[in-house]
Amino acid sequence: MKASRANHPDPDNNLPLPIPTHDIQIGHAANEAATRHRFADYRSRRADHTLRRQDADLALFAEFLSSLGIQVSNLSQNPEAWRGITWGLVEAFVKWQLSVGYAIPSINVRLSTVKTYARLALQSGCLTPEEYALIRSIKGFSHREQQRLDQRRPRQRVGTKKPAPVTLTPQQAAALKTQPDTPQGRRDALLMCLLLDHGLRVGEVASLRVENIDLEAGLLRFFRPKVGKTQTHRLSPDTLHLLRRCSALKDLPAEPQAPLLRASLKDGSLSKAGMTTRAITQRVRFLGERLGIIGLSAHDCRHYWATQAARRGVDPFALQQAGGWASLAMPRRYIADNEIANEDLLDLE
Repeated sequence: MKASRANHPDPDNNLPLPIPTHDIQIGHAANEAATRHRFADYRSRRADHTLRRQDADLALFAEFLSSLGIQVSNLSQNPEAWRGITWGLVEAFVKWQLSVGYAIPSINVRLSTVKTYARLALQSGCLTPEEYALIRSIKGFSHREQQRLDQRRPRQRVGTKKPAPVTLTPQQAAALKTQPDTPQGRRDALLMCLLLDHGLRVGEVASLRVENIDLEAGLLRFFRPKVGKTQTHRLSPDTLHLLRRCSALKDLPAEPQAPLLRASLKDGSLSKAGMTTRAITQRVRFLGERLGIIGLSAHDCRHYWATQAARRGVDPFALQQAGGWASLAMPRRYIADNEIANEDLLDLE
């Protein structure tokens, strides 16, 4: 009887029978199909903002390679573009970014992107296992190394990322939440409450709808695209007060699917359209400048929210949950940065 499996022993000599040629062909065909679609499959699982960032990271890598006389195209979608990419080129890319003044966190993120797509190229048969292992071994910079490098770098930073977040005091935060009692002013105050009291990301704020608010229960239910989950926050007293006032004064649309934060017109009234992430970013900067706070961003407000929580001694797991982080790395950093080093020594004085 002819065996159909490789591990079926031959009754005469107990040796495995060879895999039938037809099965081998099917296996090769499956591998080839997976190879052709590896990049597309990976990208189909990622959020749009992640893909935009990765495309920008790889475009800068391609620009660097071009400066060396190496022309590549479409590193984010074409596995063949990775043929000839070596660990030495990736290492040189990291050092080049450092020399021209890119922020260390940005360099680390770009290195991570290159490693991710190098892995896809390996799986697609366009990088050897040996070359990928060397690329994977390239390390980014730690927080401590960043401080040392930034102190020694003669060049100024390039790019739009700030070297450090804008630090707010509680008094400044309270002032940002205090806006004129007009439709636009109440909208601005609500925006700042969502950023300062709840630590929402700018994209999360822009996507809020009226139906996300439960005034009776005092709850905010919203989706976090970055980690792919829905969360519920209990509304802060200031946020709940503003929402009730906006509801009473008909600032909030009646339709559940309508944007919670609406764009404003030149006369200060509110339109039917919602605020985009760009509009929110510009508005936060403008509201900060009115108080003499230059360069304020929505992320600075999230930084303030997390910093205040850390100073109150919030457990890192609770901070991770409330902030929608995928790991404990960032909550631990906020808590470590705000610990009082001599707290246990004060009772000895």
